[in-house]
Amino acid sequence: MASIRNPSSDLVTRLLVTKGLRAFGDGYVSLLLPLYLLELGFSPLLVGVVATVTLLGSGLLTLLVGLHAHRYRYRTLLLGATALMAFTGLGFAVATSLWPLLLIALIGTLNPSGGDVSVFLPLEHAMLARVVDDRRRTSMFARYSLVGSLLAAVGSLAAAVPTIVSDAAGVPMLTAMQAMFVLYALLAGVSAWIYRGLPRAMAADAQAPLAAPLVHARKRVYTLAALFSLDAFGGGFVVQSMVALWLYRTYSLSAAVAGSLFFWAGVLTAFSYLAAARIAQRWGLVNTMVFTHLPSSLCLVAIPFVPSLGDVVALLLIRSALSQMDVPTRSSYVMAIVPAAERAAAASVTSVPRSLASAVSPVLAGYLLAASPFGWPFLIAGTVKIAYDLLLLGMFSRVRPPEETRP
Repeated sequence: MASIRNPSSDLVTRLLVTKGLRAFGDGYVSLLLPLYLLELGFSPLLVGVVATVTLLGSGLLTLLVGLHAHRYRYRTLLLGATALMAFTGLGFAVATSLWPLLLIALIGTLNPSGGDVSVFLPLEHAMLARVVDDRRRTSMFARYSLVGSLLAAVGSLAAAVPTIVSDAAGVPMLTAMQAMFVLYALLAGVSAWIYRGLPRAMAADAQAPLAAPLVHARKRVYTLAALFSLDAFGGGFVVQSMVALWLYRTYSLSAAVAGSLFFWAGVLTAFSYLAAARIAQRWGLVNTMVFTHLPSSLCLVAIPFVPSLGDVVALLLIRSALSQMDVPTRSSYVMAIVPAAERAAAASVTSVPRSLASAVSPVLAGYLLAASPFGWPFLIAGTVKIAYDLLLLGMFSRVRPPEETRP
């Protein structure tokens, strides 16, 4: 990386590599987390509680950092986040009782969703938006999301490693799973080494620091945050850990088979990001967000009513090819409609709902799955997400980013 002379290219490369490392860790952790907790003797309800606390803690930390990022250097904050990530991995590798695990989940970076819901997100989004122009911004966020999705897919395959090691070497399954959490901590160490090469002086706006994190774009950001909260609440019912738990219990899938399913789902999601950037050039960012998201929500509604595992897999894969096209377009849209100095705060305030609002949902999903084999979480998630799509279209279809208003 030192051989890259262009500072902007070097920064982008470093952020893409660290994004991939985190995504790889999140990919296998989101699948192993429910199995690990079940191996420790926890009930499905307690699995949902841990997932809820994890999302809640991540959201609060992301909000805190995003609202104060305009006062600090991004490099310093990212290095601090990697230290917390290392602590999280080592803590889950050592702790085996509920309350220590809940504490680590609350203050750590563990991600049960399989996507990037973490303190890293607003900081990296703000840095990327600083080094690309308006025309390239959506494509850059598509690349960022593509790297994350592909590496998360590979991470899903890695969820089978504990079973392979346990069968081949006779290592207890619990020990093999704990080793994967140690690997998660090592990924944090490598990320910290890469972050050390970022510009020391980059902050929100060194020339005109703000007295408050949000001034000019407050109303827009808060309105988007409320809408994203609704979407996140629905999405929390079907975070990857809870979908995996439903598949484990309903169809007796192994971690290896589930990992393969989520690998291919991740691959489809990854390449959908590239399609999203192209579609957005024709349709616009908001239209792309809504009209690719609606069909994926209908797939969720249909899952509880289909008769076989094959049908479930087909719907999950179709959803994976559509549901995340709004990720790079949403990130690009938020960065486009706020001033540069407010981007870190805007990214934080609009991404935190993906943790905070969705934090209630996994425990409700765990309760529903414990009470009934019917896929209530899918039905609820799809219905809520459809409502979000329609509200977003109605409220923001006329708020256009700069590249859509220029001739």
